[in-house]
Amino acid sequence: MEYQDINAQTITRWIAEGWEWGRPIDHETYLRALAGDWDVVLTPTKPVPHRWFGDLKGKRVLGLASGGGQQMPIFAALGARCTVLDYTDAQLESERMVARREGYDIEIVKADMTKPLPFPDGSFDLIFHPVSNCYVREVVPIWRECARVLCSGGVLLAAFDGQINYMVDGEETKIIHKMPFDPLANPEQMAFLQADGSGVQFSHTLTEQIGGQLAAGLQLTDLYEDTNGCGRLHELNILTMTATRAVKP
Repeated sequence: MEYQDINAQTITRWIAEGWEWGRPIDHETYLRALAGDWDVVLTPTKPVPHRWFGDLKGKRVLGLASGGGQQMPIFAALGARCTVLDYTDAQLESERMVARREGYDIEIVKADMTKPLPFPDGSFDLIFHPVSNCYVREVVPIWRECARVLCSGGVLLAAFDGQINYMVDGEETKIIHKMPFDPLANPEQMAFLQADGSGVQFSHTLTEQIGGQLAAGLQLTDLYEDTNGCGRLHELNILTMTATRAVKP
């Protein structure tokens, strides 16, 4: 089994267990968005600044690995023309459920973001990519594909895990892993993930994450950091997540 399929199975199990990133928004949240009262997150706790989006009415928006019925319904309520791509059926089903309930159209695509994206060049005005490339071994090709499918002037909003989360033990009290965290190359790291039921995850450097966006031809315009939202590192206010805004010239 490919590691991508293991991760899809893991996320499906998490959703059944009540995973917060797999719970779709309710009808009241959608109605508030229609009235202009809305927020979305790329990282666990901090809302994305509204100025990062601009006016979404009529814009072509891709939710990249952004299934679950949380952000795309908000963008649809704001008048965007939405497409969501995810590799987990349960996340895509939540998108279908919310779209049926609220009566808007959305293109739903099941695909693996480690492969070339199934869209023509210049297909989107904005890509929304929450923390998810920690489940992917190579992130630089993803940034190249994002740049390809964005139109000129298009915006990439992305978030990613830092290396700190992959250095520490399950209680977040000791540094126990060397970097990079790559369970496909390190059996001890794979055993650590399997013991915790955490799928197959990978650490990535800022060179890969931000440098990879720059190498793809994107221009970084803003960023902010965030905590995990729970756990000891969060309690110590250790910033482990980064959200970035980049533009295709």
